[in-house]
Amino acid sequence: MRKWQISIAAALTVAIMLVSAAAWAFPPFLKVFTSTYKVKSDSALGKASCATCHTAKDKTDKLNPYGQSLQKAMQGGKVTKASLVKVEKLDSDKDKVSNIKEIKAGTLPGNAKSK
Repeated sequence: MRKWQISIAAALTVAIMLVSAAAWAFPPFLKVFTSTYKVKSDSALGKASCATCHTAKDKTDKLNPYGQSLQKAMQGGKVTKASLVKVEKLDSDKDKVSNIKEIKAGTLPGNAKSK
């Protein structure tokens, strides 16, 4: 193989690894979130999937207000129980209901229309 072919192969390998890592980033968060808050699967929050923190269920890179609050509270680049607790008292979506009240009600703390 030529040097440029090796470089392209290496770049593609790195790109695939990064995409794979991003795709696997959600399950650890989901586990921490659901175990911390005992989210009911039939609630709006339980059905939200990636939309708990992102603007769409397909986990686009754009974060909703709750996701943005969590991102600021994260420690070491990971969502932990401590980072979840840090944003509980906030009203990330500015709907006059705290994040923790919305979570306990099974509604979305990052969506002002979900109370």
